[in-house]
Formats: sequence, C-alpha cells, structure tokens
Amino acid sequence: MTSQSGAALLQSIPSPSPEWQQLAIGQWLEAIGLMPLIQGSVLGAVVFGLILGAVIAVVVIAGWLVSGSLTRKDAGWTLLMSLLFGVAVGFLLRIVGPTWGIQTYALCILAGIVVATLLTGYRLRQRGVDAGYVIDIAVWAVLLGIAAARLFHVVTHPDDYFGPGRDPMTAFYIWEGGIAIFGSLIGGAVGIWIGCRMSGLRFTTFVDALAPGLLLAQAFGRLGNWFNHELFGQPTDLPWGLEIEATNPAFPVGLPPETLFHPTFAYEIVWNVLGAALLLWLDRKRDVQWGRLIALYLIWYGLGRSVFETIRLDPSELILGIRTNVWMAFLAIAIGVIVWIVQTRRHPGLEPSPWVPGREPGADEGVDSDRYTDLPESRTQDDAEATAAEPAAATR
Repeated sequence: MTSQSGAALLQSIPSPSPEWQQLAIGQWLEAIGLMPLIQGSVLGAVVFGLILGAVIAVVVIAGWLVSGSLTRKDAGWTLLMSLLFGVAVGFLLRIVGPTWGIQTYALCILAGIVVATLLTGYRLRQRGVDAGYVIDIAVWAVLLGIAAARLFHVVTHPDDYFGPGRDPMTAFYIWEGGIAIFGSLIGGAVGIWIGCRMSGLRFTTFVDALAPGLLLAQAFGRLGNWFNHELFGQPTDLPWGLEIEATNPAFPVGLPPETLFHPTFAYEIVWNVLGAALLLWLDRKRDVQWGRLIALYLIWYGLGRSVFETIRLDPSELILGIRTNVWMAFLAIAIGVIVWIVQTRRHPGLEPSPWVPGREPGADEGVDSDRYTDLPESRTQDDAEATAAEPAAATR
C-alpha cells in the first residue's frame, strides 16, 4: 500500500464490523438468564411478553403525550396491542431460541418510521388535527409501502430471483434484504389515500405534513445500508471514501483490496436532512398547502437520487442505457413539477379545512370549496386567535 493510499485510509469511512449487522437479542436474553425462563414454560413466555408489552406501551404513550393529546381510547388500544405484541415475541423466542436477532437495517427503518410519525403528528396538530390520526393512516402506509417496495425491487432485479439456479420463492424472503424506495413511495401513497378516505382527512393535508418527516425517514434507512456494507458507489481517491472488505460479493473484481468507494449512503443522508430542513423552513407558517410541499419533496428527492444513483455499483435493470431508478427519479421530478403547477393554479388560497367536506369530527356537513377560502386558514394553533381577529379577506 502506498503512502498516499495509507493516508487516505486514515481519513476514510470504515465499514462497521459484520457483527453490527444484527442485534443478537436471543444471546443477550440467554446471557441475563431470561431465555431459559421463556423456553422453560408457556407461562414464562407469557410473563416475559406482558412485561415487554408494558414497557413498549409506556414508551409509545409517553411519545404521544409529548407530541400531542392522548385519549383514553387511544391509550387503551396502545396498551392492548403492545401486550399482544409482547406475548407474540415471547412465543417467537420459544420457537427460534438464542439464535434470534433483529437486523440493524430493520431497526434503522423502524427508527425512521417513528421519527416521521412523530413529526407528522406534530405538524398535523398545528393544523388542528389530533396527532393520533397519523397512527391510523401510518398503518396502511407502512404495510402497503413495504409490500410495494419488495415488489418493485424484485421487478427491477429479476436475475436475483428467476432463471437457472434461482429459487423464485426467495422473492418473498424480504428478511434477506432487498427493498426499493420508489416502490415504497407508490405503495405508501396508496396506503395514505386509503387511510385518509377512512379517517376523513384531506389527502393533500396529510402528505404535506408528512413530506419533511419522509426525508428524515429515508435518511435513517440509508444509515442501514452502511451497516449492511451495501449500495456503495464507484472507486474514489477522496479522503472520505468508504472502506469495503474485498470479500464482499459486490466488491469489483480486479481492484486492489485497499480501494475506497463513494459513500453514496452518506451523500443521500446529507441531502435528505438538508431537504427536510428546507421544507420545514419553507412551511414554517403551514401555508405551503394543497400538496405543494409534497411536490417540493418529489423534486428535491428526485434531483438528489438522479445523481447518486448514477455512481452506484450495484446491478440494476437498464432502459435505454439508464438505470431504472434514475428514470424513476426523473419521473418523481416531473410529477412534482406538474403537481406544483396544477395545484397552484387550481387552489390559490389556503385549504379551508384539513378535513374532507362533511367529515369533520363531530361537525355537521358544511359548505366547502376546493378553490377559495373566505379567511386565510389559521396556520398554527398559536396564531388562531390573532388570525380570527383580522378582517376577512377574500383570496384571488
């Protein structure tokens, strides 16, 4: 190794140890003496599950209390579902034993979902919507988003699952890795639409509230790629190059073991965090409405992804010599621009209400308009009284 490459390695980004790719929950429980209790009897597994569920419920309820109001009904359902989840984990541990663990990548995605949920709930509360509604809608968005993310990955990487020597059933083995963000966006959007239809919230209100948190969630997901030693970019001499072990199946053949690669995960983390900060700043008065904030999200994310995707080394289907995800990034930009133009022309005023006409909680059906507002909507709860005191002003 030359002195130049040695100096570069001193400043490079190391890949975490392979042991970091999974949290060995089973081994930890065995070390502290809980695994024998769980596997010793059904009662032991149930007791463990109830304690775990109670801890989870306390954490979730505390988060709700910090982010917004909490009803007794919501608290009750949270406690019940947490206890059932805890008991299910207890019985799972009886089956899999000490070898069971949780992928760090999955924890990164879960952390992103939690952050996005809390931020979206806070932003909805500023529009007068109880933060608990975000949970109802998030269930649909997450489930359909994960399913669509896996489907999109399989479709764009068919050689990994179909053909000679391949087992098509592995296309369903999502725990082995392989999801696509653009698939999750499509499935998540469908899930949000379903959740909004059921709850009575405007689709545009929810997605605008979600936009900054969605970028933060994606940043957490990219951190998972670092733990997995995957989706790195082309070789580079830059001092912040990423170290990848030469035994990695994705390591290019013929390159020396000390080769550094572009840390595309880090580029996208920085880009997404900056984008979230920008969207929050632009919407600091909650006045970028009617889907225009999610349009800016699509433009921002599409611009960044169209660049980062071109320097990645992982295989992908090509269309006219361009990677599939680059085309999807271009499509995201185009949709964002169209949504911004159309919604700006159709809805020059603010949203009359975050609720679909006639679906307001405890309210009778009233007159609504998708084009005009008689009063500029109070953008935050703190501004409600001040805005109500201003003279009525018709929008253009």
